[in-house]
Amino acid sequence: MMLDTRDFGEGVFEAWISGSPNSTASATARGFVGMALRVQDEEKLEAIYLRPTNGRADDQVRRNHAVQYISPPEHSWERLRAETPGKYETYVDLEAGRWMHVRIVIAGASARLHVDGALQPTLIVNDLKHGAEAKRSVMGRRLV
Repeated sequence: MMLDTRDFGEGVFEAWISGSPNSTASATARGFVGMALRVQDEEKLEAIYLRPTNGRADDQVRRNHAVQYISPPEHSWERLRAETPGKYETYVDLEAGRWMHVRIVIAGASARLHVDGALQPTLIVNDLKHGAEAKRSVMGRRLV
């Protein structure tokens, strides 16, 4: 869903989101949900997304990949994870299928993600790849 926010550059974006793999998804599906910010088109954007099934996994490494920032096509999750492990992703307690409140605060080239009313951000990105002056649309998206 694309919001009519062509000039979104700085501010606060809040939403209630929920995600879980559907009944036909593979065993490796994570129930991805998130927000794409400063969307130029569906191929060039910045996004913060959550992997709800990772939040309570029995594997700590998988838990550490519960939240992620990406900026495709140049800064895919694979590239960011390989070049700067742990910088653009982190753990947060998520439960697949449960509605959670997310709040993203954008200021210049910085983004802070707050989950379920937490005062401290879960994820801090101080070098948004589109830069401090970027202004584009906002899109909500569910990925299986």
